[in-house]
Amino acid sequence: MAFRFTVGRVIPSGLIFLALFAAAIAVDGLLHLLGLVRVGRYLGVVGTLFILASFLYSLRKRRILERGSPKRLLQSHELLAWLGASMVLVHGGIHLNAFVPWLALVAMMVVVASGLTGKYLLQEARESLRERGEELRASGLQPVDVERELLRLSLMVDAMKKWRSVHMPLTMVFAGLAGIHLLATLLLWRW
Repeated sequence: MAFRFTVGRVIPSGLIFLALFAAAIAVDGLLHLLGLVRVGRYLGVVGTLFILASFLYSLRKRRILERGSPKRLLQSHELLAWLGASMVLVHGGIHLNAFVPWLALVAMMVVVASGLTGKYLLQEARESLRERGEELRASGLQPVDVERELLRLSLMVDAMKKWRSVHMPLTMVFAGLAGIHLLATLLLWRW
């Protein structure tokens, strides 16, 4: 069980997290190589827009947005958030000249790690429901009764609710710090 957990969940999540840093280092290196270091400054804006676009999934999940497949929007949420975070990492670079931007960067990375945890929890819940469905079908229950039982079980999945109660506040901390950074940048840019 521990081996399956490590190979199936921990290693892939760790690789996705490390790939974020590798992509940021590669893009930053390429920008330096091409003499386009200043482009990194603007990747913060583009990355932020990608992260904001990833929230279409949250809007759909809360029924604020009526269109779009939740599954596809979740996939785009994961991809856009990852791409946005990598661009923000390039933007932040290794410059230690301001405290709030670094706090925002750290908060963003905690949110990414939390998102990977949520991805794992969702996969585990789906797998558990699939296995339970197979058990119920094998026991001879009618398909309607199997679906009813699986719906009842899916509504009782508590792990995702607990995870959201952590992920959303972390996201708000990141958003607040990023907002302060943006506001400070705009105020200083005017002067």
